[in-house]
Amino acid sequence: QAQLVESGGGLVQPGGSLRLSCAASGSIFTIYDMSWYRQAPEKERELVARITDGSFRNYLDSVKGRFTISRDNAKKTVYLQMNSLKPEDTAVYYCNMVIKNTARAMTDYWGKGTLVTVSS
Repeated sequence: QAQLVESGGGLVQPGGSLRLSCAASGSIFTIYDMSWYRQAPEKERELVARITDGSFRNYLDSVKGRFTISRDNAKKTVYLQMNSLKPEDTAVYYCNMVIKNTARAMTDYWGKGTLVTVSS
């Protein structure tokens, strides 16, 4: 089993920046894709950014040029640097990782979420 813990959410003014982190722990052999999703009130969860184990990145169109996803494999951590934040970025942000555990079973893991509020 693995656990994901997010941090870095909070309240920020429009135009501001936040950096989210998500660290994995537990019986981990390899981590493949690392992703950030978000869910705004009364909306479906959407993929914000993904980074593969080969460091290929893809982004939601509305965040391109403003958000950057990165990973530190040694720390089993994924980051989301969010700049030029807009009120429409307000949501609960969830970390997701595809992890092969020490028993060689591959599973999709989710964090519990961290709230990002963009408001003046």
